[in-house]
Amino acid sequence: MLQFFKYVLATLVGIFAFFVISIFILIGIGSMLSSEEKVVVEEKSVLKLDLNKPIQEIGVENPLADIGGPFAGNENVTGLKDIIDALKSAQKDSKIKGIYLKAEGPAAGWATLEEIRNQLLEFKKSKKFVVAYGESYSEKGYYLASVADKIYLNPAGGMEWNGMSAEYSFYKGTFDKLEIKPEVFRVGSFKSAIEMFSRENMSDSSKKQSAELIGAIYGNFLKNVSTSRSVPVDRLKNFADSLTIENPEAALKNKLVTNLGYWDEFETVIKKDLSIDADKNISYIGVDKYMKSDAKPEEGDFNNRVGVLVAEGEINSGKGSSESIGSDDFVKELKKIRDNDKIKAIVIRINSPGGSALASDVMWREIQLTAKKKPVIASMSDVAASGGYYMAMGCDKIVAQPNTITGSIGIFGLIFNVKDFMNNKLGVTFDAVKTSEHADWPTATRDMTEFEKSMIQKSVNEGYEKFTAKAAAGRKMPVEKLRSLAQGRVWSGVEAKANGLVDELGGVDDAIKIAAKAAKLKDGDYRVRYYPEKKKPFEELLSKMMDDSEEKAMDKNLGDLSSYVKMYKKLMNMGGTQTRMPFELVIR
Repeated sequence: MLQFFKYVLATLVGIFAFFVISIFILIGIGSMLSSEEKVVVEEKSVLKLDLNKPIQEIGVENPLADIGGPFAGNENVTGLKDIIDALKSAQKDSKIKGIYLKAEGPAAGWATLEEIRNQLLEFKKSKKFVVAYGESYSEKGYYLASVADKIYLNPAGGMEWNGMSAEYSFYKGTFDKLEIKPEVFRVGSFKSAIEMFSRENMSDSSKKQSAELIGAIYGNFLKNVSTSRSVPVDRLKNFADSLTIENPEAALKNKLVTNLGYWDEFETVIKKDLSIDADKNISYIGVDKYMKSDAKPEEGDFNNRVGVLVAEGEINSGKGSSESIGSDDFVKELKKIRDNDKIKAIVIRINSPGGSALASDVMWREIQLTAKKKPVIASMSDVAASGGYYMAMGCDKIVAQPNTITGSIGIFGLIFNVKDFMNNKLGVTFDAVKTSEHADWPTATRDMTEFEKSMIQKSVNEGYEKFTAKAAAGRKMPVEKLRSLAQGRVWSGVEAKANGLVDELGGVDDAIKIAAKAAKLKDGDYRVRYYPEKKKPFEELLSKMMDDSEEKAMDKNLGDLSSYVKMYKKLMNMGGTQTRMPFELVIR
């Protein structure tokens, strides 16, 4: 027996030693790969703007992404901040002669694209070239490409030009088949987030708000493309209605692209613009490498800063993650920024469809406390709705892009009654003893009484009263007027500006300037710092390995079905009342 325990102990020690050694090897590899390489920008370089990948507010660099095997798993995620900074630097960098724009189908929201597009237009003031090449273009991709001096489309490629649509998924039929009863409690005739559980199609009010929302986003798209390509808006609309742009030749004929050509023909044109020999290679440099060079945006006084606190993802209580905003983490970070005397003003950069009503209120309170000490400006990205708007309304001013999705001021509660599902499908029954009539309330394993339901509805009503009262105070408008704009209705940035829910139209740079002005900082006399601070590449790798292992396994084993399992997990996390927009809204 003693010998047996010796073998067991030796095995455990060996496993532990292997684990420790593996960690140190990974740390060594990570340190080697994440060390700051010195990047030298060659003369006559071209900044390669590859936007055919996910774009987040802050980039994520995986130092092992190119190695493959078990350590890769996560590709680099491009940061909007890095893209904007690279464009600003390249505009003044004499070694950068132009931009090659690769944007066939960017994985980003419309407001993110607006930020990039506006910075590209600013870059063009340098008189340097911007050229785009695509084998095909989605409408999002073309929205960026439309600013280019030359737009090349592969002669065998294609182009999407058929307008926009908004699509919802509905699960009532699924729940009916499973004998699961969603008990829904809401305030607001436009709070359509819960319709996916209670209906098989969109309600009239949901259709109305969705049509007006995508109409506003589409109108902004057409107006800007019309300006860039000198094609009247009515003609652009007609192209979509008649499916005129059926092939590359039609795109060229109707002036949506400037050239049809293959990659080698496209590069020949760039070489002529650069005045280099046909047999020479073009010196392309990507955003990530360029930002490791000496080219950096100009910075002002170290002791005068504008802090930009990024809040991206769904809202929940406790700790957050790479895809969620945790109220504990947010409060901790905001307190740290508030107490830093070098930070004179703050921008809350919001990209969130909402989530927990409690967590939203906790963060709102911290924003209010901060606003008493220094200026706080909200900058809305792709979406700042429901709980996202809850955060914004605590700020001194709100800045949104024309195509930001915002509003959705409303609250709902959701409880799934799984009694019949468990009884009839799985054969599981329930019984209990209790000291009081409602001791097991709220519950998912029995039918609630009408009185119990009324108590939940009462709580939702009270939450809505508080939400709208605080929003009215923040917007400095009568409560009744605010509630006429609420009801859970979603608005575009343009509409929100018109009805007073937003103060200014613009991007994060505009919000930073407003914050600096409020703090009496002059242009060029301050620095901008983003928070939370970007993790080092290896720290990000370890974090992603821990966070994503379950999701990767799910995607690998379930394929297309994994999205439905993720939806189920979201539903299970919807504890308490929710300030959340229709989170399955897809605009195509």
